[in-house]
Amino acid sequence: MMERAFDHHGLEWRYITLEVAPEALHDAMLGMRAMRFRGGNITKPHKVDVLRYLDELSQAAGLMGAVNCINRQGDRLIGENTDGKGFVQSLVKVADDGIAEKNVVILGAGGAARAIAVELALSGAGPFTIVNRTAERGQHLAALLGQQLNVEANYAPWEGDYRVSEATDVLINATSIGLFDPDARVPVDETSLAPPLIVADVVFNPPNTRFLAAAADRGCTTLDGLGMLVNQGVISFEIWTGISPDPTVMRDALEEYLGL
Repeated sequence: MMERAFDHHGLEWRYITLEVAPEALHDAMLGMRAMRFRGGNITKPHKVDVLRYLDELSQAAGLMGAVNCINRQGDRLIGENTDGKGFVQSLVKVADDGIAEKNVVILGAGGAARAIAVELALSGAGPFTIVNRTAERGQHLAALLGQQLNVEANYAPWEGDYRVSEATDVLINATSIGLFDPDARVPVDETSLAPPLIVADVVFNPPNTRFLAAAADRGCTTLDGLGMLVNQGVISFEIWTGISPDPTVMRDALEEYLGL
């Protein structure tokens, strides 16, 4: 996806994939500084541990406590998190009247849920309901939104099939249920899904998950995880290069790679 965008915009850049063991992360960051990499993406299991090796964090990354994008400015390494921003950009395209003051239900309380919740709150969305099986994680995310971003947020236990309230504007599956498994079912009462509800899934392969198919069958607007994945890449590309890339080029490359 990145290589295709570099080529499309005439940049003689390379996007190199490097596997780094947790115990070698410090050395890897020293190498990034020494070789003056323009930036890079960070993925599991390093999104949190990498913070100690950076010089500065964006507001969103600081609130999330996780980084997925590093940008070099002079001799300083700046940590950013583009996952939530990528989701917000996708959501804006299908939310006809914007996302301000939207009632949002997020299924899950992991890294993806945290990134999405923070960016939505920064964009004016709320109130939030965090639905999670583990109370501690769900309550922690709800508390973060309430205390740090001054937005109404509550935790709801995920027991059996979650029934979506009629007051909900946006429902987001921020779990990995359905990733590489088209038959996996998100435990949601499908009879509670109805227009004008927007239903989103962070799962990108397959893009049309069982969860989204059920929502579409009931007339809901749906949003697949490929959009978030492409948009976070677009944002990273622009951070590094100063160029706004063509998202169609990047999505086509990603769909080709995934065989979609």
